[in-house]
Order: sequence, then C-alpha cells, then structure tokens
Amino acid sequence: MARKNYTDEFRRRAVDLYESTPGATLKGIAVDLGISRGALKEWVDKLGSGTTASGGVAVPDGPRPESQAARVARLEAENTALKAEARKLETERDILRQAAKYFAGGDELVNRFQFVEDHKDAYGVKRLCEVIEIARSSFYAWLAAAPGRSERQAADAALVARIRVLQDPARGGDRAYGSPRITADLNDGVLAQERVNHKRVARVMREHQLAGIRLRRRVKTTIPDQSGRRFPDLIERDFSTGEPNRRYVGDITYLPIADGTNLYLASVIDLGSRKLAGWQVAGHMRTELVEDALRAAARDRGSLAGVVFHSDHGSVYTSKAYVKLCKRLKVTQSMGAIGTSADNSLAESFNAALKRELLAGRAAFPDQATAYRAVFRWVNRYNTRRRHSAIGNISPNAYETAYAVTTSATLAEAA
Repeated sequence: MARKNYTDEFRRRAVDLYESTPGATLKGIAVDLGISRGALKEWVDKLGSGTTASGGVAVPDGPRPESQAARVARLEAENTALKAEARKLETERDILRQAAKYFAGGDELVNRFQFVEDHKDAYGVKRLCEVIEIARSSFYAWLAAAPGRSERQAADAALVARIRVLQDPARGGDRAYGSPRITADLNDGVLAQERVNHKRVARVMREHQLAGIRLRRRVKTTIPDQSGRRFPDLIERDFSTGEPNRRYVGDITYLPIADGTNLYLASVIDLGSRKLAGWQVAGHMRTELVEDALRAAARDRGSLAGVVFHSDHGSVYTSKAYVKLCKRLKVTQSMGAIGTSADNSLAESFNAALKRELLAGRAAFPDQATAYRAVFRWVNRYNTRRRHSAIGNISPNAYETAYAVTTSATLAEAA
C-alpha cells in the first residue's frame, strides 16, 4: 500500500538523493520512491540546497549537467577506488605466497581452513576466504566443530582398534578386507556394539592407512548460540505469499566500502507481500541496528501486534534488548535450526539481490555516502516498482493494494 505520511527524515533523504544524483529528474526519483513529482518538488524547494528555493527558479524536469564540484568528487572517488584495488591486489599476492606451503599435501580443504585460522588476525577472515576460494560459512562451521573433534577422534581410535582385530590374521581376520566387508563384520557378530555407518568406516580406514576409499570429510554446520535462548521455528521454510502483515523474516548483510570498512543493513520483510516493511543502515552490527529496523516496520504498518518475525540465531536477535522490544510490540519471535541458512533463505535471497543489483560486479561502493544513497533509492524502488515473481511479477505495494481490494469485495459479498 502506498504511504500517505512521510517523516522529515524521509523527505530529507529524498531531497539528498535527487540533488546528489547526476542527471536525475524529479519524475524518475519520485517514481522510484513511490511519491508524486509534485511532492518531491515541494520538498526540494523547501529543503534543497538553494537552487530551487521557494519563489526561485522552478526545478527543471530534465537531465542536469554534472557540476564541477560533482565531477571533482567523482574523480576523487574513482582515484580512491583505484588505490584501494591496488592495495587489495598486493595483499592478495602476499596471502597466496604464504598459503602455498599449506597446500603441499594431506586434506587440502582442511589445510585451507587451518591457513585462515592461523592468519585471520593479520588479514581478516573475509579477505582470506575470498583469496583462497572457500566459503566463510564452511570455515566458521569447521571452527565451531573444533571442540567436538577431540571426542570424535577418541571414538575413531576405538573404532580403529576394532577394525585392526578384524584385519588381524592371528585373530581369524582377513588383512585384505576393505570397508564394505569390515562394515558388515562390525555390524554383525561378536564384535557388534552399535551400528556403524559404512562411510565412517571407509574414512577411518583411509585416514589410518588400513584400506578403503577416501571420502570427503563431514563438517558440522550447527553453530551454538552463546546466549542459550531458543525460539521455535514457526515458519518451517514455508515462504508462501498471502495476507500481508502476518509473517516476517529478517537478516543483516554487509555493504562493502572501497576503503575497507563496511556498512550493515538490517531488513524486515513481509512474507505475505514480499514488502520491505522496515530497514536500517549503520556502521555497526549492535542490537540497535535490528531494533531500529523493527521499529521502522512498526511505524510503516501502524502495528505489529500478533505478527511472527523469523530470523537466524544471531546474537542481536537473541539479545535481552531485542526480546524485550518484540514483547513490547507484541511480536512473536521464530528461529530456524542453528547454522542452517536454508531456514531463512528468503532473507538471504533478498540480501543477494540487493548487492548484486547495486554493485553490478564491482567489489565495493566508493564511499559510505554513495552506498547509503544507493540503498535508500533501491529499497524504496523495491516496494514501489520492482516486480517480484513470487507475487505475479508486480511490486509489493501493488500486491497489497490488490489484496485489500479483493478482501474488501469478498467481505462485501459475504455480508
């Protein structure tokens, strides 16, 4: 549904977006933000830099030439980006030189994980994973599984002892037995204790040079939540559309800046209409970021009483402050399984689409101001103009308008 009331902050951001976008037109910006051209012109006259002040020259509705100041700013931003890219390439060269000795033998994937762990303080996990081409989620899963590896190693040692007995001719075994027959013996006979998976047997035999084929090592993907708070999964991967303002999902994603810093975007997305009902951008990932996004959704909707909000197990979503805010707004929290991104895949997909369309193949935004303006324009366009396949290739606002009309007609017929 189109918004009728706009905050002062929204008006200032709209004016800033218009004045900072070379070649922009009042009509183009207004359409993207879902407002009328007349409203935007009025805001520019009142809040603009002075070129369109009240009583002055009217704002032209055509492309504006790039000013000298804007050209200088653009060239400086490009120069900064080139310098950042040069530093990045030099760092990547140093990383690859140091990583070479880790890949000499053994389990190459585990060696890559170990390299990241050994050098993360010097270069950062994100940069290292990009250079040596591994997923950060896989590295963090490997790191989180470290406490359980000792226990598994002890269990594997006991299993090796049992396998050696089955392969020892002096004890009636057969040294030529491979993993299929060893597995069958382990699961049937006097040595049977508990059922053993054949893949585990093959892995253990290969690692201890007994026999069998080498299989890919299984990696634990569940990362424990430090706060200990748990909320039931009320979505259960059901991301179907329907009635708006009933179920929401949200997440945090980073927005890379050329100088090496990041901005962070928190989202609150309506599952029913796919509308981005609330969002916030900040230079940190503290709890206030997700609180502000949820408050923005509450302002947009008027009330969130009785809705379900689904997220991952990030510490900000399980914090006392966020839980308290949800209770005050009468929002019921929902969370998927720990370490399973598929349980919040719709929010992950939204984040990927945003960065794919805004960065368009670039590594980063030139500066924070540019990133903020780009996000401000994109998220408003997302609601007002961007077609979404899940709702019939119309915009979220158009879907909610059509849904309201259909619901009203149905109620009228029932009455």
